[in-house]
Amino acid sequence: MAYYWAKPILVTMMSKTNQGRAAETMAAQFLQDLGYEILARNYQSHRWEIDLIARKAQILVFVEVKSRANTAFGYPEAAVNLKKQTYVRYAAEQYLLAHQYTGDIRFDIISIVTGPEQEIVHFEDAF
Repeated sequence: MAYYWAKPILVTMMSKTNQGRAAETMAAQFLQDLGYEILARNYQSHRWEIDLIARKAQILVFVEVKSRANTAFGYPEAAVNLKKQTYVRYAAEQYLLAHQYTGDIRFDIISIVTGPEQEIVHFEDAF
């Protein structure tokens, strides 16, 4: 009996990193158009990350950006589960400590569907 090993085929597609960066850029522009000031992108603390940190009026907003090419497997915002929310909160705590911020804060989600029916939905005070 002979065994044949198939060489994997490399398929070139937009990587998750590039898709995520593109979505974060769209979300940042969306927020700026609404009058937000973007303070940081991809803020990292330990193993945790916050996609966008913005400010509008006197509120500091921590934003999680999720995107999908379509909604066949659900809406992007559904991916922000309790575990992800906890990680964003941990990173936010570190940001607040590092910047000695004591004002009002909020956690938002921006959901982006990039398919034929492109849509951006902003969930304020999502968690």
